[in-house]
Formats: sequence, structure tokens, C-alpha cells
Amino acid sequence: MKKRSLLLAICALFASTWALGQSSNKPVRIIVAFAPGGPVDAMARTISEPLGRSLGRTVIVENKPGASGAIGANEVLKAEADGSTLWLTSVGAAAINPALYPKLSYNMQKDFVPVSLVANNNEVFVANVNHASKDAAEFMAVARSKKDPVPIGSSGKGSIPHLALLQLEQSTGVDLLHVPYNGMAPALNDLLGGQVAGFFADVPAVMAQLKGGRLKALGMASAKRHPLLPDVKTFEEQGFKSVDTNNWYGLFASAKTSPEVLKALNKAVQQAVADPVANAKMTQSGAEPKSSSPEELGVMLKVDTDKWAQLIKSRNITGDE
Repeated sequence: MKKRSLLLAICALFASTWALGQSSNKPVRIIVAFAPGGPVDAMARTISEPLGRSLGRTVIVENKPGASGAIGANEVLKAEADGSTLWLTSVGAAAINPALYPKLSYNMQKDFVPVSLVANNNEVFVANVNHASKDAAEFMAVARSKKDPVPIGSSGKGSIPHLALLQLEQSTGVDLLHVPYNGMAPALNDLLGGQVAGFFADVPAVMAQLKGGRLKALGMASAKRHPLLPDVKTFEEQGFKSVDTNNWYGLFASAKTSPEVLKALNKAVQQAVADPVANAKMTQSGAEPKSSSPEELGVMLKVDTDKWAQLIKSRNITGDE
């Protein structure tokens, strides 16, 4: 029985390598459309080793930042469609950019095919630890009483933190002053310094500050509470409807990729996400490790593309030039 199991495992590995259609010496590239050190980059490096083991190939991470994700996307599209070049992206470049940039250089529905979801990331609304409010309900009550709109930072116009802020405005009827920054780091610095009053962020991006007592979490923009922040109520629990975001991370390949290669890649990604070390690392960071079928990720992409397009168009938001 053991010999048979080993033989089947070897055959499965051979089949995956054969399906990718190239020499086993050719590495698989994960393109990240953001700078090194960011959350998407960290996720790519977390799954790269177990993904390489599953494929029997070397997996390398390449950072191609710029143009709101378009440089990374186009890097995948100009590569050979043999499954050896993949794009790991957040919901922004995949489902938000099409509404922000009418002349976007890539079309998610036509140019790419989903491989698998990798992780979900819930947004948490945070404030400086010295802020008097104990939760989002108190924070918004104070904001409602102010003569001038309360400044809320974001990592950029059209980003998930910005769109979560717009959802909060719609839910409460309270106008907030959006203060866009060029990325998350400067926004968090100004939040810590008191220049802005609040900020929506992926849980992994602020876990260190929350654990260190430099920030306080006031509300979860998700359907349920976060396991690492069990005392932080959701916005719905606090009386605010439709403040619900998910900055998921997913792997995509060129739409010209063959079904056989896609199937092999999906199986390998599912194994990589389930890897005990990678899974624990993602969980401890605050992300929710989660793989999917290509079809499931495709549905998520379509739903979120329509959802965010409706909000963006209703507020006449356009991407920065």
C-alpha cells in the first residue's frame, strides 16, 4: 500500500510538471505589481516555497510596481502562456481598477484567467490609541457633532480603505474628509501622529501597532468578527449596514493558458495554501488563508467588479493620472 501511494504521488508530480509544458528547469515566476515589503509581496513569498514543492519547480517572486498594477499585469501578458508566469494581485488591480481607469491597458475578463484564491483580508477601522471613542459607533457620533468633517486617511484614491470610507459615509449619512496618501505607510504615520483621526486597513497591516498599543481597533468591515480581534464588533453589530469589504488576494494567469495547465496550477496552489507552515504564517499575520477553484475566484471577481464599479460611478471617482 505504501509503495502504491508513493507511486501515485510521483505520478501526480510528474503530471503537474508535464502539464506546465516546459523544461522542469524553467522557474515559475509570481509577478507582484507592488514594491517589495508590502502585504501582497509578503503573501507571494509565503506561498512561493510550498508552491515550488507542489509543482516540483523553482518559484521566484518578481516585483513590477507602478501604474496602479498595470506594469505587473502587462508583464504576465507579454510572457509565454505556459503557466510559468503568474500574477498575484489584490482586489484593487483586479476588480477596482476597471472602474477607475477607463483606458486601462488590460482587461481582466478577456486577458486573464483565474487560478485560485490565496487569502482573504478583512478591513478594520482603526484610530490613534489616545482617541476617546471605544468603538465605531462612538467615533461616528462624535464625527456627526463636529462642525467640520473629520479627516480620515486612506492609502490612495480608489483604494479599498477609501471605498470602505465611502461605504461608511453612505451607511451613516455623515460626511468625512477623505485624505488620500501615496500608500499605507505615510497614512499610518499621520494617524499615529494625530494628523488624521481614523483609517481603514487590512488587519495584517496594523496588527503590530494594535498589539503594541499604538492603535485601537473600532470596527470590522466584514460579515463576522476577526479571530485575532474577537472583542472588536463588526459595523453591522454597531448598527451600520453595508460596510463590508474583502481585500482578497488571488493568482491569475494569461487567458491563453491551457485547461490542463490551469488544472495543475490550481491543484498546486491549493496544496501550497494548505501547507502547515505557510498557512500558520498567514493566519498569525491576520490574513485568512483560502484557496478556491478557478470558477469560484471568477465569480468573486465578477461580483466585486460590479459592486465597486457601482460605488465608484455613484461618487464620480476617477483614478489619479
